[in-house]
Amino acid sequence: MKKALITGITGQDGSYLAEFLLSRGYRVFGLQRRSSTTNLERVEHLIEEGIELVPGDLVDSFSLIKALESVRPDEVYNLAAQSFVPASWSQPLLTGEVTGLGVTRLLEAIRQVDPRIRFYQASSSEMFGLVRETPQNENTPFYPRSPYGVAKVYGHWITINYRESYDLFACSGILFNHESPRRGLEFVTRKISYGVAKIKLGLAGDIRLGNLQAKRDWGFAGDYVRAMWMMLQRDEPSDYVIATGLTYSVEDFCRVAFSHVGLDWKDHVVQDPKFFRPAEVHLLQGDASRAAEELGWKPEVDFEGLVRMMVDADLKRIEELKRRGVVG
Repeated sequence: MKKALITGITGQDGSYLAEFLLSRGYRVFGLQRRSSTTNLERVEHLIEEGIELVPGDLVDSFSLIKALESVRPDEVYNLAAQSFVPASWSQPLLTGEVTGLGVTRLLEAIRQVDPRIRFYQASSSEMFGLVRETPQNENTPFYPRSPYGVAKVYGHWITINYRESYDLFACSGILFNHESPRRGLEFVTRKISYGVAKIKLGLAGDIRLGNLQAKRDWGFAGDYVRAMWMMLQRDEPSDYVIATGLTYSVEDFCRVAFSHVGLDWKDHVVQDPKFFRPAEVHLLQGDASRAAEELGWKPEVDFEGLVRMMVDADLKRIEELKRRGVVG
C-alpha cells in the first residue's frame, strides 16, 4: 500500500486529492497546522474513511522533518499556501514565508529524510500574470502581478533547482483556475454561485464584484487532482500546464450562473471599485497539450457544467441552512 502525505489537505484541492488517492488504494496522511480555528469541514467524511492527520507547518522545518519521519511517505503533494490572491497584498510577508519559502523547507526535509520520496509542487497560472504570449505553456516566461504570483514563481523554480541539484523526483503542476462547490467563499467563483443561490432563495438582492472583464481558464478541481497524481507516476519528473484551453470572463460566469436559476445577471451584479486588484491579470489561457500527450490527461467537466454544479450545490446548502434556521 502506497503512502501519500498531503499538505493543505483541508483545502479544496487537498480534499479532492485525498478522495482520489483513497480510491486508488493509498494510505493518506494530511499535514495539519496547529490552530485554534482549524476547519475540517471538507475532510470530515474522509476521516471516517481513514485519512490520518499529522502535525506540521510549512514555516517550521523541524515539524516537517518529524512528519516525514513519522509517515515515511512514498509521495508528497504540497498544496498548502496562502492562496487567496487579494490577501497577498495585505499579507505579502506571510505569503512569501508560506507560499514561497515553505516549498524550500519541505524539499530540504525530503532531501534529509528520504530523497526517494516523489514530490509534487502546486504551481499556479498566476505566475504568468502579465502574459507574454497566449495561450501559455510550460515554456512561457513568467511575469507575476501579485505577491502570491511572485511567491509561486519562487516555489516553482526552487522545485526545479532541487530536482536538478539533488536528483529528486520533484515536479510542478502549473494549474490554471480550478473551482468546485468546495471553493472558499472569498473566491470570486464561489462568491457568485453562493450569491446566486441566496438571491434565488430571497435572502439577498445583489452581488458586489470587481473586474467583470477579467478572463480565466476555469476547470473542475476534481479533474485537476488526477493530473497531480499522473505526474508522480511518470518514469522521469517534469512540469506540466494543466488547463482546459478555453477562457471565460467573470461576466460569463455570472451570466451562466444566474441563467441557471432563471434570472438576469444584469439585475443583480454591482461593480465595486474596492474589489479591483492593484495590478490586474487580465487574461489567462492554458495550453495543456503536453499533459494530454504525455500523461493522457484531459478535463471531463466543461465550463457551464462547472458553474451549474456550483450553483446547485449552494442552493442545496442554503436550503439546508434555512431548514435548520441558521439563515433567514
